[in-house]
Amino acid sequence: MNHPAGAGIFCLSTVLVSLVSANGMSKAQSRPSFAPEVKIQSEDYVRARNHFHTKLLKTGPAPQPFDPLRLPSGVSEIEYRSGSLRLKAWINRPDATSKRKSPAVLFLHGGYAFDQGDWEMSRPYRDAGFIVMTPILRGENGQPGSYSLFYDELDDVVAAAGYLYGQSYVDRNRFYVAGASVGGTMTMLAAMTYPHFTAAASISGSPDQILLLRYAFAERKGDIPFDQSDPKEVELRSPLAYAGSIKCPIRIYYGSEEPQFVLTSRRTAEIARQHGIDAEAQQVTGDHNSVDLPAITLSIAFFRQLERR
Repeated sequence: MNHPAGAGIFCLSTVLVSLVSANGMSKAQSRPSFAPEVKIQSEDYVRARNHFHTKLLKTGPAPQPFDPLRLPSGVSEIEYRSGSLRLKAWINRPDATSKRKSPAVLFLHGGYAFDQGDWEMSRPYRDAGFIVMTPILRGENGQPGSYSLFYDELDDVVAAAGYLYGQSYVDRNRFYVAGASVGGTMTMLAAMTYPHFTAAASISGSPDQILLLRYAFAERKGDIPFDQSDPKEVELRSPLAYAGSIKCPIRIYYGSEEPQFVLTSRRTAEIARQHGIDAEAQQVTGDHNSVDLPAITLSIAFFRQLERR
């Protein structure tokens, strides 16, 4: 799983240790509040994206190393198109003779590269009867396209969603998106963009990129590909800024040991509720590396609950 320190969003918890002052202040005294800072926007997110184009200061692959992938038994590697790009994804297709339509989850991996552990993380969905598709995004694992940190990659997520939604074996009334860490952030952005998700589940995603850039990227400025002094560049990468644009029921899960996500996750859900969306931010016991499985279990229960309505 792509949760090592140094992969950007994952190391945000560790900054708390370094924030203890040299004069003997306690950690509690010296920790930041992580209160939301990004400006809340009233414009619809899709509309805002339509008249904005990110300006990358540098182009190139995602900054995370990757190993060659070995396709597991029962998994297909497919190609999907995102604009002019031909990208890959893993999917567990049903038996060709099956006539039954199945619920499906577009599962967005953590980090900036895809590995075997990311596929294993989504096993609970497959065990519960969901078709799972995990797209590998532009610039990842040697694929074409440039890493943009939460912007152009969203086009790939939407393209992958369209591919999965169009498969004859998918039940379109039970069509979900979920993801962890970087994938959790992308899940929130996707829930504002793609109109056909039945529900969304974000795990340890970052709602406010002002905070992410300040802390997680403090010593990794070279991995920020855009001009962070432009407020629009940051806002359009921050789900909190456009939380009123969330288009489906959503659960935003964060760990009990992830103080950096508490206030921003709650505020994101609050704004979505003000716009008539079934949205909740829920704390799950654990840290950034251990919260995934319990949160996925909760998300399955959430999806099943919606199916019973």
